[in-house]
Amino acid sequence: LICFVQKGLLYPSAESCTLLRYIKLSLSCVFITPSPGLVSFQRPALVCSEAFSAFLYKHCPVVAERFSPTPWCWGGRLQTLVFAVLKSRPPVSYRNELIRTVDGGQISLDWLDNQASVTYPESSTRPTVLILPGITGNSQQSYVLHAISQATRHGYRCVVFNNRGLGGEELLTPVTYCAANTSDLECVVQHVKGLYPSAPVLGAGVSLGGMVLLNYLACKRTESGLVAGITISVPWDALKFSSSMEEPLNWLLFNRHITKSLHQILNRHRKILEKVVDVDYVLKARSIREFDERFTSLMFGYSSCMDYYRDASPGKNSRVCFVSTLLSVYIHLDFFFPAFTAFPVSVVQDLPNVALVLTAHGGHIAFLQGFFPLGESYMERLFGQFVKHVGTYFNDLCKLTIFFFSLTHL
Repeated sequence: LICFVQKGLLYPSAESCTLLRYIKLSLSCVFITPSPGLVSFQRPALVCSEAFSAFLYKHCPVVAERFSPTPWCWGGRLQTLVFAVLKSRPPVSYRNELIRTVDGGQISLDWLDNQASVTYPESSTRPTVLILPGITGNSQQSYVLHAISQATRHGYRCVVFNNRGLGGEELLTPVTYCAANTSDLECVVQHVKGLYPSAPVLGAGVSLGGMVLLNYLACKRTESGLVAGITISVPWDALKFSSSMEEPLNWLLFNRHITKSLHQILNRHRKILEKVVDVDYVLKARSIREFDERFTSLMFGYSSCMDYYRDASPGKNSRVCFVSTLLSVYIHLDFFFPAFTAFPVSVVQDLPNVALVLTAHGGHIAFLQGFFPLGESYMERLFGQFVKHVGTYFNDLCKLTIFFFSLTHL
């Protein structure tokens, strides 16, 4: 990690500090943290209705446990970096399917049918987990592979929704994806329900994938085709998220890396995308916000990046009020979301079908535990318990309509 910071250092031109001072700042913020003994590791805060909390405490006991992150990397930034480096990748053999969209595009779905399921041996009624990865993610991300491992262990069928242009497939039209557009997800849900009309479908979204899932559920309400949803590390307010990601250290460690990945995706599909955008100009973007200003907002008809971010934010106008089926485990990053006000706590606590799980530590899609954090993370344990009991107690949960669970790190 030290070599990474020294060799790959880039910093904003407006930054007045010297190179040496910037390295020292980066290393101190990442590696020098207070002793874990000085930190109170508390139980996650569970925000939901009384009926929903009773279900969760009984069937997802992990929400009542103290979350004690790995002692040598409990800080949010370091948890995120260590997760990316050390997390294992369970082997998964997918069956790929390409489906067409109404505008002539194509979406790549990666299936794991779990024909050996003992819990749900009948394929026509076997529950399905539909997984939506993050901003540049696909079915090969470690967090996706672990989610599939958890779901198949409990008898589920799994399908990963790779956004257009990802998952190794070509773009057939000059259209990609964004957090505010839910038409492709609607197409995928209809396709899955068409194949297995008697099988319940649970949606699971991570980061940007969680934003899409939340916006879809709020838009479709009882017509979503999903019986439940779970999101992890979702930005409720895209504007605040973008601002925090542009702080010098977050830009250095995360923002520029994600921007580079977006550049690679754009370059891969340059031939078809240059019909609608100035690719060379977009490739000069040095942050996610600049990329969205020059590409995403233009692609989806927004007058500015700010308009796009406002429309993409799941917390906009208390949009979560219109989610009729959701259990949301939302993990909030301390270094991305310094303000508790980003979460619709006051709204959620009055809803019968939505829950927020808020942890004090954990990083972005990390939540590592144990001195050697190679086993199940807090996130994976919670996902596994939730998935297991959604299927087992589906009829009881239907009384709450569609339920949503969101996990976040404060």
